[in-house]
Amino acid sequence: MGSTAGLRERKKAETRQAVHEAALRLTVEHGLDNVTVEAIADAANISRRTFSNYFAGKEDALLYGDEHMHDTLVRRVREQPPDRSAWLALRGALDSLFDEHDGPDREWHVRARLAMRHPSLLARQLANRIQLENDLSEAVAGRDGAADPRLVAATFLAALRVATQQWCSEDETRPLQDVIAQSLDQLAAPFT
Repeated sequence: MGSTAGLRERKKAETRQAVHEAALRLTVEHGLDNVTVEAIADAANISRRTFSNYFAGKEDALLYGDEHMHDTLVRRVREQPPDRSAWLALRGALDSLFDEHDGPDREWHVRARLAMRHPSLLARQLANRIQLENDLSEAVAGRDGAADPRLVAATFLAALRVATQQWCSEDETRPLQDVIAQSLDQLAAPFT
Protein backbone atom coordinates (compact mmCIF):
# COMPACT_ATOMS: atom_id res chain seq x y z
CA MET A 1 0.00 0.00 0.00
CA GLY A 2 2.88 2.37 0.79
CA SER A 3 4.37 2.06 -2.69
CA THR A 4 0.97 2.78 -4.24
CA ALA A 5 0.67 5.96 -2.18
CA GLY A 6 4.23 6.95 -3.16
CA LEU A 7 3.50 6.34 -6.85
CA ARG A 8 0.28 8.35 -6.61
CA GLU A 9 2.08 11.30 -5.00
CA ARG A 10 4.84 11.16 -7.60
CA LYS A 11 2.28 11.19 -10.42
CA LYS A 12 0.52 14.17 -8.83
CA ALA A 13 3.82 16.03 -8.57
CA GLU A 14 4.59 15.23 -12.21
CA THR A 15 1.17 16.51 -13.29
CA ARG A 16 1.61 19.73 -11.29
CA GLN A 17 5.00 20.27 -12.87
CA ALA A 18 3.66 19.57 -16.38
CA VAL A 19 0.81 22.05 -15.89
CA HIS A 20 3.24 24.64 -14.51
CA GLU A 21 5.60 24.22 -17.46
CA ALA A 22 2.71 24.46 -19.95
CA ALA A 23 1.41 27.62 -18.25
CA LEU A 24 4.85 29.21 -18.28
CA ARG A 25 5.53 28.29 -21.92
CA LEU A 26 2.15 29.55 -23.15
CA THR A 27 2.43 32.78 -21.15
CA VAL A 28 5.88 33.51 -22.57
CA GLU A 29 4.65 32.75 -26.11
CA HIS A 30 1.27 34.52 -26.01
CA GLY A 31 1.21 36.82 -22.97
CA LEU A 32 -0.67 36.26 -19.72
CA ASP A 33 -3.84 37.97 -20.89
CA ASN A 34 -4.07 35.72 -23.97
CA VAL A 35 -3.71 32.42 -22.12
CA THR A 36 -6.72 30.57 -20.75
CA VAL A 37 -6.98 27.75 -18.26
CA GLU A 38 -8.41 25.62 -21.06
CA ALA A 39 -5.34 26.26 -23.23
CA ILE A 40 -3.03 25.34 -20.35
CA ALA A 41 -5.00 22.16 -19.67
CA ASP A 42 -4.86 21.20 -23.35
CA ALA A 43 -1.11 21.87 -23.52
CA ALA A 44 -0.58 19.71 -20.42
CA ASN A 45 -2.82 16.99 -21.91
CA ILE A 46 -5.31 17.06 -19.01
CA SER A 47 -8.95 18.06 -18.66
CA ARG A 48 -10.14 21.41 -17.35
CA ARG A 49 -11.53 19.59 -14.32
CA THR A 50 -8.16 17.96 -13.61
CA PHE A 51 -6.54 21.40 -13.85
CA SER A 52 -8.96 22.62 -11.17
CA ASN A 53 -7.97 19.72 -8.92
CA TYR A 54 -4.42 21.06 -8.89
CA PHE A 55 -4.66 24.85 -9.27
CA ALA A 56 -7.22 27.57 -8.56
CA GLY A 57 -6.27 29.50 -11.70
CA LYS A 58 -3.58 30.22 -14.23
CA GLU A 59 -1.71 32.48 -11.79
CA ASP A 60 -1.32 29.61 -9.33
CA ALA A 61 -0.13 27.32 -12.12
CA LEU A 62 2.44 29.90 -13.20
CA LEU A 63 3.73 30.41 -9.67
CA TYR A 64 3.94 26.73 -8.75
CA GLY A 65 7.73 26.86 -9.07
CA ASP A 66 7.83 29.63 -6.45
CA GLU A 67 5.58 27.62 -4.14
CA HIS A 68 7.79 24.57 -4.45
CA MET A 69 10.88 26.65 -3.72
CA HIS A 70 9.18 28.24 -0.70
CA ASP A 71 8.38 24.83 0.78
CA THR A 72 11.96 23.71 0.25
CA LEU A 73 13.36 26.89 1.85
CA VAL A 74 11.19 26.49 4.97
CA ARG A 75 12.22 22.85 5.30
CA ARG A 76 15.90 23.81 4.93
CA VAL A 77 15.58 26.48 7.63
CA ARG A 78 14.18 23.88 10.01
CA GLU A 79 17.12 21.59 9.19
CA GLN A 80 19.73 24.21 10.15
CA PRO A 81 21.73 23.54 13.33
CA PRO A 82 19.73 24.72 16.37
CA ASP A 83 22.56 26.91 17.67
CA ARG A 84 22.47 29.14 14.58
CA SER A 85 20.77 32.48 14.93
CA ALA A 86 17.57 33.09 13.00
CA TRP A 87 19.42 35.19 10.44
CA LEU A 88 22.19 32.65 9.91
CA ALA A 89 19.65 29.82 9.66
CA LEU A 90 17.84 31.73 6.90
CA ARG A 91 21.08 32.45 5.06
CA GLY A 92 22.32 28.88 5.46
CA ALA A 93 19.06 27.49 4.11
CA LEU A 94 19.14 29.83 1.13
CA ASP A 95 22.78 28.99 0.42
CA SER A 96 22.00 25.27 0.50
CA LEU A 97 19.12 25.83 -1.92
CA PHE A 98 21.43 27.66 -4.34
CA ASP A 99 24.13 25.00 -3.94
CA GLU A 100 21.69 22.20 -4.72
CA HIS A 101 20.20 23.85 -7.78
CA ASP A 102 23.40 25.53 -8.96
CA GLY A 103 21.68 28.90 -8.77
CA PRO A 104 18.24 29.89 -9.96
CA ASP A 105 17.04 28.65 -13.28
CA ARG A 106 15.62 30.47 -16.25
CA GLU A 107 12.11 29.76 -14.96
CA TRP A 108 12.73 31.82 -11.83
CA HIS A 109 13.81 34.75 -13.95
CA VAL A 110 10.79 34.42 -16.24
CA ARG A 111 8.34 34.15 -13.31
CA ALA A 112 9.85 37.18 -11.59
CA ARG A 113 9.68 39.30 -14.75
CA LEU A 114 6.12 38.21 -15.49
CA ALA A 115 5.03 39.11 -11.96
CA MET A 116 6.54 42.58 -12.28
CA ARG A 117 4.51 43.18 -15.46
CA HIS A 118 1.14 41.68 -14.51
CA PRO A 119 -0.81 42.99 -11.49
CA SER A 120 -2.88 39.79 -11.08
CA LEU A 121 0.25 37.66 -10.99
CA LEU A 122 2.02 40.08 -8.66
CA ALA A 123 -0.95 40.04 -6.29
CA ARG A 124 -0.89 36.24 -6.17
CA GLN A 125 2.88 36.24 -5.68
CA LEU A 126 2.59 38.72 -2.80
CA ALA A 127 -0.09 36.57 -1.15
CA ASN A 128 2.27 33.59 -1.42
CA ARG A 129 5.08 35.64 0.11
CA ILE A 130 2.94 36.57 3.09
CA GLN A 131 2.39 32.86 3.69
CA LEU A 132 6.13 32.26 3.26
CA GLU A 133 6.87 35.03 5.76
CA ASN A 134 4.58 33.35 8.30
CA ASP A 135 6.12 29.93 7.65
CA LEU A 136 9.68 31.27 7.93
CA SER A 137 8.93 33.14 11.14
CA GLU A 138 7.59 29.91 12.64
CA ALA A 139 10.67 28.04 11.41
CA VAL A 140 13.08 30.48 13.11
CA ALA A 141 11.04 30.97 16.28
CA GLY A 142 13.03 29.98 19.33
CA ARG A 143 16.37 30.80 17.75
CA ASP A 144 18.23 33.97 18.62
CA GLY A 145 15.92 35.74 21.06
CA ALA A 146 17.25 39.19 20.17
CA ALA A 147 14.69 39.89 17.45
CA ASP A 148 11.06 39.09 16.76
CA PRO A 149 11.02 36.12 14.32
CA ARG A 150 8.35 37.87 12.22
CA LEU A 151 10.62 40.88 11.82
CA VAL A 152 13.62 38.72 10.91
CA ALA A 153 11.62 36.78 8.30
CA ALA A 154 10.06 39.93 6.82
CA THR A 155 13.41 41.68 6.61
CA PHE A 156 15.04 38.66 4.99
CA LEU A 157 12.27 38.42 2.38
CA ALA A 158 12.40 42.16 1.68
CA ALA A 159 16.09 41.81 0.84
CA LEU A 160 15.32 38.84 -1.43
CA ARG A 161 12.56 40.77 -3.20
CA VAL A 162 14.76 43.82 -3.83
CA ALA A 163 17.67 41.67 -5.00
CA THR A 164 15.40 39.70 -7.35
CA GLN A 165 14.02 42.91 -8.83
CA GLN A 166 17.54 44.20 -9.36
CA TRP A 167 18.57 40.87 -10.89
CA CYS A 168 15.65 41.06 -13.34
CA SER A 169 16.63 44.55 -14.48
CA GLU A 170 17.99 44.85 -17.98
CA ASP A 171 21.53 45.78 -16.94
CA GLU A 172 22.16 43.20 -14.18
CA THR A 173 24.54 40.47 -15.30
CA ARG A 174 25.68 38.97 -11.99
CA PRO A 175 24.22 35.67 -10.78
CA LEU A 176 21.18 36.07 -8.52
CA GLN A 177 23.03 34.42 -5.64
CA ASP A 178 25.64 37.21 -5.73
CA VAL A 179 23.00 39.95 -5.90
CA ILE A 180 21.11 38.43 -2.95
CA ALA A 181 24.29 37.97 -0.91
CA GLN A 182 25.19 41.62 -1.44
CA SER A 183 21.70 42.73 -0.36
CA LEU A 184 21.74 40.53 2.74
CA ASP A 185 25.25 41.70 3.65
CA GLN A 186 24.23 45.34 3.29
CA LEU A 187 21.21 44.74 5.46
CA ALA A 188 23.16 42.97 8.17
CA ALA A 189 26.11 45.41 8.23
CA PRO A 190 24.65 47.90 10.73
CA PHE A 191 23.93 45.07 13.16
CA THR A 192 27.28 43.28 13.07
